[in-house]
Amino acid sequence: MHFVDKHRVQLIQRVSNIAPILDELQYKEVIDQEQYDKIRALPTSQDRMRELYSGPLKASAACKDIFYESLLANEKFLVEDLSKK
Repeated sequence: MHFVDKHRVQLIQRVSNIAPILDELQYKEVIDQEQYDKIRALPTSQDRMRELYSGPLKASAACKDIFYESLLANEKFLVEDLSKK
């Protein structure tokens, strides 16, 4: 099971630095401008994460890999904590 699937609930609840992750996902064409704008408009980081999971992260393992790499870069300590579980 992919890391982002295994830790879905914790990632939704605990990712707080979502803006640079969205920027990277858009840059790497995991999400388009419309999805980016829609997700950014959501009021909370939890809502933004849920929207990512309901759409772009369902697409393929490659999208999940890019998301995971961005998590490592922007939420390093969270990823390390979840990796221990």
